[in-house]
Amino acid sequence: MKRILILGSTGSIGINTLEVIKKFPDKFNIESLTVNSNIDLLEKQIYDFNPAKVVVKNVSKAKELKERVGNKCEVLSGEEGLIEITKDGNYEVLISALVGFAGLFPTIEAVKLGKRIALANKETLVVAGEIITDLVQKHNAEIIPVDSEHSAIFQCLVGEKVSEIRKLILTASGGPFFKLDEKEFKGVTITQALNHPNWDMGDKVTIDSATMMNKGLEVIEAHWLFNLPRKKIDVVVHPQSIIHSMVEFIDASIKAQLSTPDMKLPIQYALSYPERLESEFVETNFPQLEKLTFYEPDLTKFKCLKLAYDVLELGGTNPCILNAANEIAVDGFLKEKIKFNQIPDVISESLENIRNHTTLELGSIFECDESTRKFAQSFINKEY
Repeated sequence: MKRILILGSTGSIGINTLEVIKKFPDKFNIESLTVNSNIDLLEKQIYDFNPAKVVVKNVSKAKELKERVGNKCEVLSGEEGLIEITKDGNYEVLISALVGFAGLFPTIEAVKLGKRIALANKETLVVAGEIITDLVQKHNAEIIPVDSEHSAIFQCLVGEKVSEIRKLILTASGGPFFKLDEKEFKGVTITQALNHPNWDMGDKVTIDSATMMNKGLEVIEAHWLFNLPRKKIDVVVHPQSIIHSMVEFIDASIKAQLSTPDMKLPIQYALSYPERLESEFVETNFPQLEKLTFYEPDLTKFKCLKLAYDVLELGGTNPCILNAANEIAVDGFLKEKIKFNQIPDVISESLENIRNHTTLELGSIFECDESTRKFAQSFINKEY
Protein backbone atom coordinates (compact mmCIF):
# COMPACT_ATOMS: atom_id res chain seq x y z
CA MET A 1 0.00 0.00 0.00
CA LYS A 2 1.37 3.40 -1.02
CA ARG A 3 1.20 6.22 1.51
CA ILE A 4 0.22 9.53 -0.10
CA LEU A 5 0.94 13.15 0.85
CA ILE A 6 -1.24 15.70 -0.93
CA LEU A 7 -0.10 19.30 -1.12
CA GLY A 8 -3.33 21.19 -1.76
CA SER A 9 -6.02 18.68 -0.79
CA THR A 10 -8.98 21.10 -1.07
CA GLY A 11 -8.21 22.24 -4.62
CA SER A 12 -9.47 20.58 -7.80
CA ILE A 13 -6.52 18.15 -8.11
CA GLY A 14 -6.57 17.33 -4.39
CA ILE A 15 -10.29 16.58 -4.36
CA ASN A 16 -10.00 14.39 -7.47
CA THR A 17 -7.03 12.57 -5.96
CA LEU A 18 -9.03 11.74 -2.85
CA GLU A 19 -11.85 10.38 -5.04
CA VAL A 20 -9.35 8.06 -6.73
CA ILE A 21 -7.90 6.93 -3.41
CA LYS A 22 -11.38 6.25 -2.01
CA LYS A 23 -11.93 3.77 -4.87
CA PHE A 24 -8.72 1.85 -4.09
CA PRO A 25 -8.49 1.52 -0.28
CA ASP A 26 -6.29 -1.58 -0.67
CA LYS A 27 -3.79 0.31 -2.85
CA PHE A 28 -3.41 3.78 -1.33
CA ASN A 29 -3.52 5.37 2.09
CA ILE A 30 -3.51 9.07 3.01
CA GLU A 31 -0.54 9.96 5.19
CA SER A 32 -0.85 13.78 5.22
CA LEU A 33 -2.87 16.63 3.73
CA THR A 34 -2.16 20.34 3.35
CA VAL A 35 -4.38 23.35 2.59
CA ASN A 36 -4.09 27.10 2.50
CA SER A 37 -7.10 28.06 4.60
CA ASN A 38 -10.15 25.91 3.73
CA ILE A 39 -10.42 24.16 7.09
CA ASP A 40 -14.12 23.31 6.67
CA LEU A 41 -13.41 20.92 3.80
CA LEU A 42 -10.14 19.78 5.38
CA GLU A 43 -11.98 18.82 8.56
CA LYS A 44 -14.29 16.57 6.54
CA GLN A 45 -11.27 15.05 4.76
CA ILE A 46 -9.63 14.34 8.12
CA TYR A 47 -12.62 12.30 9.28
CA ASP A 48 -12.95 10.56 5.91
CA PHE A 49 -9.28 9.63 5.39
CA ASN A 50 -7.63 9.70 8.84
CA PRO A 51 -4.31 11.38 7.97
CA ALA A 52 -1.59 11.33 10.61
CA LYS A 53 -0.73 14.99 9.96
CA VAL A 54 -2.21 18.02 8.24
CA VAL A 55 -0.84 21.47 7.48
CA VAL A 56 -2.86 24.69 7.29
CA LYS A 57 -0.77 27.49 5.82
CA ASN A 58 -2.94 30.17 7.47
CA VAL A 59 -1.74 30.15 11.09
CA SER A 60 -4.97 31.42 12.67
CA LYS A 61 -7.03 28.89 10.70
CA ALA A 62 -4.64 26.14 11.83
CA LYS A 63 -5.29 27.06 15.44
CA GLU A 64 -9.04 26.96 14.85
CA LEU A 65 -8.81 23.55 13.17
CA LYS A 66 -6.76 22.17 16.06
CA GLU A 67 -9.50 23.15 18.47
CA ARG A 68 -12.06 21.39 16.27
CA VAL A 69 -10.30 18.07 15.69
CA GLY A 70 -8.42 17.71 18.99
CA ASN A 71 -6.21 14.61 18.94
CA LYS A 72 -7.67 13.23 15.71
CA CYS A 73 -4.45 14.21 13.92
CA GLU A 74 -1.42 16.47 14.31
CA VAL A 75 -2.03 19.98 12.95
CA LEU A 76 0.94 22.00 11.67
CA SER A 77 0.91 25.50 10.24
CA GLY A 78 2.67 28.00 7.96
CA GLU A 79 5.49 27.57 5.47
CA GLU A 80 7.46 25.78 8.18
CA GLY A 81 4.74 23.17 8.45
CA LEU A 82 4.78 22.57 4.69
CA ILE A 83 8.53 21.99 4.70
CA GLU A 84 8.39 19.81 7.81
CA ILE A 85 5.67 17.54 6.44
CA THR A 86 7.56 16.95 3.18
CA LYS A 87 10.89 16.41 4.93
CA ASP A 88 9.61 13.79 7.39
CA GLY A 89 9.57 11.23 4.54
CA ASN A 90 6.71 9.09 5.87
CA TYR A 91 5.11 8.70 2.43
CA GLU A 92 5.87 7.14 -0.96
CA VAL A 93 4.09 9.54 -3.31
CA LEU A 94 3.78 13.33 -3.15
CA ILE A 95 0.85 14.89 -5.01
CA SER A 96 2.23 18.36 -5.77
CA ALA A 97 -0.99 20.31 -6.39
CA LEU A 98 -0.32 23.70 -4.80
CA VAL A 99 -1.04 26.52 -7.22
CA GLY A 100 1.85 28.73 -8.29
CA PHE A 101 5.33 29.35 -6.88
CA ALA A 102 4.24 28.08 -3.44
CA GLY A 103 4.70 24.49 -4.59
CA LEU A 104 8.40 24.78 -5.41
CA PHE A 105 10.20 24.42 -2.08
CA PRO A 106 8.12 21.59 -0.54
CA THR A 107 8.42 19.67 -3.81
CA ILE A 108 12.21 20.05 -3.70
CA GLU A 109 12.25 18.48 -0.23
CA ALA A 110 10.40 15.43 -1.54
CA VAL A 111 12.78 15.16 -4.51
CA LYS A 112 15.77 15.18 -2.12
CA LEU A 113 14.24 12.16 -0.38
CA GLY A 114 13.99 10.26 -3.67
CA LYS A 115 10.19 10.16 -3.65
CA ARG A 116 7.75 9.83 -6.52
CA ILE A 117 6.36 13.26 -7.37
CA ALA A 118 2.95 13.24 -9.04
CA LEU A 119 3.38 16.73 -10.45
CA ALA A 120 0.33 18.90 -11.02
CA ASN A 121 2.15 22.15 -10.23
CA LYS A 122 3.41 23.51 -13.57
CA GLU A 123 5.27 26.36 -11.94
CA THR A 124 7.81 24.09 -10.20
CA LEU A 125 9.43 23.17 -13.51
CA VAL A 126 8.72 26.52 -15.15
CA VAL A 127 10.74 28.52 -12.62
CA ALA A 128 13.34 25.92 -11.62
CA GLY A 129 13.35 23.21 -14.28
CA GLU A 130 17.11 22.91 -14.50
CA ILE A 131 17.52 22.67 -10.74
CA ILE A 132 14.66 20.19 -10.31
CA THR A 133 15.78 17.85 -13.08
CA ASP A 134 19.35 17.81 -11.72
CA LEU A 135 18.05 16.99 -8.23
CA VAL A 136 15.80 14.24 -9.58
CA GLN A 137 18.81 12.53 -11.16
CA LYS A 138 21.02 13.07 -8.13
CA HIS A 139 18.53 11.64 -5.63
CA ASN A 140 16.96 9.00 -7.88
CA ALA A 141 13.54 10.59 -7.50
CA GLU A 142 10.71 10.18 -9.99
CA ILE A 143 8.42 12.74 -11.62
CA ILE A 144 5.16 11.48 -13.10
CA PRO A 145 3.14 14.32 -14.68
CA VAL A 146 -0.50 14.81 -13.67
CA ASP A 147 -1.44 17.53 -16.16
CA SER A 148 -3.56 15.73 -18.75
CA GLU A 149 -1.33 16.92 -21.61
CA HIS A 150 1.95 15.79 -20.07
CA SER A 151 0.42 12.56 -18.79
CA ALA A 152 -0.69 11.86 -22.35
CA ILE A 153 2.84 12.37 -23.68
CA PHE A 154 4.29 10.29 -20.85
CA GLN A 155 1.92 7.45 -21.73
CA CYS A 156 2.70 7.71 -25.44
CA LEU A 157 6.42 7.45 -24.72
CA VAL A 158 6.27 4.26 -22.65
CA GLY A 159 8.54 1.79 -24.47
CA GLU A 160 9.76 4.41 -26.95
CA LYS A 161 13.20 5.97 -27.46
CA VAL A 162 13.60 9.71 -26.93
CA SER A 163 16.02 9.78 -29.87
CA GLU A 164 13.16 8.70 -32.17
CA ILE A 165 10.84 11.59 -31.29
CA ARG A 166 10.24 14.10 -34.07
CA LYS A 167 8.02 16.36 -31.96
CA LEU A 168 5.58 16.59 -29.09
CA ILE A 169 2.15 18.01 -29.88
CA LEU A 170 0.41 19.58 -26.88
CA THR A 171 -3.31 20.05 -27.40
CA ALA A 172 -5.13 23.14 -26.11
CA SER A 173 -8.86 23.61 -25.73
CA GLY A 174 -8.51 27.26 -26.72
CA GLY A 175 -10.47 28.22 -23.61
CA PRO A 176 -13.71 30.21 -23.68
CA PHE A 177 -12.38 32.92 -26.03
CA PHE A 178 -10.91 30.92 -28.89
CA LYS A 179 -13.50 32.34 -31.32
CA LEU A 180 -13.84 35.76 -29.67
CA ASP A 181 -12.42 38.73 -31.58
CA GLU A 182 -9.37 40.19 -29.83
CA LYS A 183 -11.02 43.62 -29.87
CA GLU A 184 -13.58 42.26 -27.40
CA PHE A 185 -10.97 41.10 -24.86
CA LYS A 186 -11.14 44.47 -23.12
CA GLY A 187 -14.73 43.84 -22.09
CA VAL A 188 -14.29 40.25 -20.86
CA THR A 189 -15.81 39.75 -17.40
CA ILE A 190 -14.51 37.53 -14.62
CA THR A 191 -17.56 35.29 -14.95
CA GLN A 192 -16.94 34.84 -18.68
CA ALA A 193 -13.24 34.07 -18.15
CA LEU A 194 -14.02 31.48 -15.47
CA ASN A 195 -16.50 29.66 -17.73
CA HIS A 196 -14.20 27.01 -19.20
CA PRO A 197 -15.95 24.88 -21.85
CA ASN A 198 -14.42 21.51 -20.89
CA TRP A 199 -12.62 21.46 -17.54
CA ASP A 200 -13.56 22.24 -13.93
CA MET A 201 -10.45 23.87 -12.41
CA GLY A 202 -9.50 26.47 -9.82
CA ASP A 203 -9.77 30.18 -10.60
CA LYS A 204 -6.10 30.83 -11.37
CA VAL A 205 -5.69 27.86 -13.72
CA THR A 206 -8.99 28.67 -15.44
CA ILE A 207 -7.91 32.25 -16.15
CA ASP A 208 -4.58 30.91 -17.45
CA SER A 209 -6.56 28.72 -19.82
CA ALA A 210 -8.55 31.73 -21.02
CA THR A 211 -5.34 33.66 -21.82
CA MET A 212 -3.63 30.44 -23.04
CA MET A 213 -0.83 31.10 -20.56
CA ASN A 214 -1.45 27.64 -19.17
CA LYS A 215 -0.41 26.20 -22.52
CA GLY A 216 2.69 28.38 -22.51
CA LEU A 217 3.62 27.11 -19.06
CA GLU A 218 3.01 23.56 -20.30
CA VAL A 219 5.42 24.10 -23.22
CA ILE A 220 8.14 25.12 -20.76
CA GLU A 221 7.26 22.23 -18.47
CA ALA A 222 7.38 19.75 -21.39
CA HIS A 223 10.86 21.00 -22.27
CA TRP A 224 12.12 19.93 -18.83
CA LEU A 225 10.01 16.79 -18.40
CA PHE A 226 11.02 15.24 -21.70
CA ASN A 227 14.39 16.94 -22.31
CA LEU A 228 13.46 18.28 -25.75
CA PRO A 229 14.18 21.68 -27.34
CA ARG A 230 11.50 24.25 -28.13
CA LYS A 231 11.61 23.41 -31.85
CA LYS A 232 10.31 19.91 -31.03
CA ILE A 233 7.32 21.10 -28.96
CA ASP A 234 4.22 22.24 -30.85
CA VAL A 235 0.77 23.39 -29.71
CA VAL A 236 -2.46 22.70 -31.58
CA VAL A 237 -5.90 23.93 -30.56
CA HIS A 238 -8.33 21.03 -30.16
CA PRO A 239 -11.62 22.41 -28.74
CA GLN A 240 -13.14 19.03 -27.85
CA SER A 241 -10.28 18.12 -25.43
CA ILE A 242 -10.58 14.42 -26.31
CA ILE A 243 -7.01 14.00 -27.57
CA HIS A 244 -4.92 15.15 -24.62
CA SER A 245 -1.63 15.27 -26.54
CA MET A 246 0.35 13.43 -29.19
CA VAL A 247 3.87 12.34 -30.07
CA GLU A 248 5.14 12.25 -33.64
CA PHE A 249 8.08 9.93 -34.29
CA ILE A 250 10.81 10.11 -36.91
CA ASP A 251 8.97 7.66 -39.19
CA ALA A 252 5.99 10.10 -39.25
CA SER A 253 3.89 7.78 -37.09
CA ILE A 254 1.84 9.60 -34.42
CA LYS A 255 0.66 8.20 -31.08
CA ALA A 256 -2.13 9.93 -29.18
CA GLN A 257 -3.79 9.44 -25.79
CA LEU A 258 -7.55 9.98 -25.86
CA SER A 259 -10.34 10.07 -23.29
CA THR A 260 -13.32 12.08 -22.17
CA PRO A 261 -11.97 14.97 -20.04
CA ASP A 262 -11.59 13.85 -16.42
CA MET A 263 -8.56 14.64 -14.25
CA LYS A 264 -9.03 11.45 -12.25
CA LEU A 265 -7.56 9.44 -15.12
CA PRO A 266 -4.06 11.05 -15.19
CA ILE A 267 -4.07 11.22 -11.36
CA GLN A 268 -4.80 7.50 -11.11
CA TYR A 269 -2.10 6.73 -13.69
CA ALA A 270 0.50 8.77 -11.78
CA LEU A 271 -0.37 6.95 -8.55
CA SER A 272 -0.39 3.44 -10.01
CA TYR A 273 2.32 3.61 -12.72
CA PRO A 274 3.62 1.30 -14.14
CA GLU A 275 0.38 -0.54 -13.38
CA ARG A 276 -2.99 0.41 -14.83
CA LEU A 277 -5.91 0.01 -12.42
CA GLU A 278 -9.41 -0.75 -13.59
CA SER A 279 -11.88 2.03 -12.83
CA GLU A 280 -15.20 3.47 -13.97
CA PHE A 281 -14.28 7.16 -13.74
CA VAL A 282 -14.02 7.73 -17.49
CA GLU A 283 -16.06 6.39 -20.38
CA THR A 284 -15.46 7.50 -23.98
CA ASN A 285 -18.15 6.76 -26.54
CA PHE A 286 -16.71 7.35 -30.00
CA PRO A 287 -20.00 7.49 -31.95
CA GLN A 288 -21.14 10.31 -29.65
CA LEU A 289 -18.01 12.39 -30.31
CA GLU A 290 -19.16 13.26 -33.85
CA LYS A 291 -15.98 15.15 -34.78
CA LEU A 292 -12.51 16.15 -33.63
CA THR A 293 -11.16 19.47 -34.93
CA PHE A 294 -7.73 21.12 -34.82
CA TYR A 295 -6.45 24.67 -35.35
CA GLU A 296 -3.23 26.65 -35.22
CA PRO A 297 -3.00 28.85 -32.11
CA ASP A 298 -3.16 32.60 -32.80
CA LEU A 299 -0.03 34.02 -31.14
CA THR A 300 -1.03 37.58 -31.96
CA LYS A 301 -4.36 37.20 -30.23
CA PHE A 302 -3.09 35.08 -27.33
CA LYS A 303 -0.03 37.08 -26.37
CA CYS A 304 0.63 35.11 -23.19
CA LEU A 305 1.39 31.97 -25.20
CA LYS A 306 3.84 33.93 -27.37
CA LEU A 307 5.55 35.33 -24.24
CA ALA A 308 6.01 31.82 -22.86
CA TYR A 309 7.60 30.65 -26.13
CA ASP A 310 9.95 33.64 -25.98
CA VAL A 311 11.15 33.10 -22.39
CA LEU A 312 11.86 29.42 -23.05
CA GLU A 313 14.29 30.53 -25.76
CA LEU A 314 15.79 33.26 -23.53
CA GLY A 315 16.30 30.96 -20.53
CA GLY A 316 17.80 32.00 -17.20
CA THR A 317 15.30 33.41 -14.73
CA ASN A 318 13.06 34.79 -17.48
CA PRO A 319 10.55 31.94 -16.99
CA CYS A 320 10.48 32.83 -13.27
CA ILE A 321 9.72 36.47 -14.16
CA LEU A 322 6.98 35.34 -16.54
CA ASN A 323 5.39 33.11 -13.89
CA ALA A 324 5.51 35.63 -11.04
CA ALA A 325 4.18 38.48 -13.18
CA ASN A 326 1.41 36.28 -14.49
CA GLU A 327 0.33 35.30 -10.97
CA ILE A 328 0.12 38.95 -9.96
CA ALA A 329 -1.68 39.91 -13.18
CA VAL A 330 -4.26 37.12 -12.84
CA ASP A 331 -4.86 38.09 -9.23
CA GLY A 332 -5.26 41.70 -10.37
CA PHE A 333 -7.84 40.69 -12.94
CA LEU A 334 -9.78 38.57 -10.43
CA LYS A 335 -9.81 41.55 -8.05
CA GLU A 336 -10.98 43.85 -10.89
CA LYS A 337 -7.84 45.99 -10.77
CA ILE A 338 -6.98 45.34 -14.42
CA LYS A 339 -8.86 44.24 -17.52
CA PHE A 340 -8.46 40.84 -19.15
CA ASN A 341 -6.51 42.25 -22.12
CA GLN A 342 -4.01 43.92 -19.75
CA ILE A 343 -2.70 40.64 -18.28
CA PRO A 344 -0.01 40.20 -20.99
CA ASP A 345 0.97 43.89 -20.65
CA VAL A 346 1.87 43.38 -16.97
CA ILE A 347 3.98 40.35 -17.92
CA SER A 348 5.75 42.15 -20.78
CA GLU A 349 6.64 45.13 -18.58
CA SER A 350 8.03 42.81 -15.92
CA LEU A 351 10.19 40.95 -18.42
CA GLU A 352 11.59 44.27 -19.66
CA ASN A 353 12.33 45.68 -16.20
CA ILE A 354 13.47 42.75 -14.03
CA ARG A 355 17.07 41.63 -14.44
CA ASN A 356 17.57 38.15 -15.86
CA HIS A 357 19.98 35.82 -14.01
CA THR A 358 21.68 33.47 -16.42
CA THR A 359 22.99 31.23 -13.62
CA LEU A 360 20.16 29.42 -11.85
CA GLU A 361 20.31 28.98 -8.10
CA LEU A 362 17.48 28.73 -5.60
CA GLY A 363 18.56 32.03 -4.08
CA SER A 364 18.44 33.89 -7.39
CA ILE A 365 15.08 32.32 -8.23
CA PHE A 366 13.60 33.37 -4.90
CA GLU A 367 15.01 36.88 -5.33
CA CYS A 368 13.71 37.08 -8.90
CA ASP A 369 10.25 35.91 -7.88
CA GLU A 370 10.04 38.43 -5.04
CA SER A 371 11.29 41.41 -7.06
CA THR A 372 9.00 40.56 -9.99
CA ARG A 373 5.93 40.40 -7.77
CA LYS A 374 6.75 43.77 -6.24
CA PHE A 375 7.32 45.35 -9.65
CA ALA A 376 4.20 43.84 -11.23
CA GLN A 377 2.03 44.94 -8.32
CA SER A 378 3.43 48.47 -8.36
CA PHE A 379 2.98 48.63 -12.14
CA ILE A 380 -0.68 47.68 -11.77
CA ASN A 381 -1.22 50.20 -8.98
CA LYS A 382 0.49 52.98 -10.93
CA GLU A 383 -0.81 52.35 -14.46
CA TYR A 384 -4.34 51.15 -13.84
